[in-house]
Amino acid sequence: MAYEPLYLEYLVYFNRDRDYFECHEVLEELWLAQKRDPLYKALLQVAVGLYHFRNHNVRGATIMLSGASAKLEGYPAVTLGIDLAKLVEEVKDYARRLESYEQRPFSYYDLTIDIIDPSLADQVETAAVAITPNNPQRRGPQRPTSIQRK
Repeated sequence: MAYEPLYLEYLVYFNRDRDYFECHEVLEELWLAQKRDPLYKALLQVAVGLYHFRNHNVRGATIMLSGASAKLEGYPAVTLGIDLAKLVEEVKDYARRLESYEQRPFSYYDLTIDIIDPSLADQVETAAVAITPNNPQRRGPQRPTSIQRK
């Protein structure tokens, strides 16, 4: 099965680079192209939730991760070639921990999306070769380089 190139990019940015801002950028494009498919929106929200928490926005992270887990739990355990059931449990746990963050703070940690489909793993590996990590990672939207400040 051939997977969407933007989905492959998302998985590279998520698992290899931990670049959750880029995850948002590429998956938002796919989400719009797929007529706002709620599955892609929820996967996008996982990345946005991690992005927020890594940047000390506990409230934003809680909202995004809670919403993502609620949307994702209705899908089969293996969806889009990934172990979605594991991801859902990890996202739910993260959201629960964030809800009591003021009483029991904890350090930020990354999640990994486990790829189940060997074909998907091969396609992600191939896609990764052409994707240069953003170093440093973007922390927000940027103006195109063609626009100069006055």
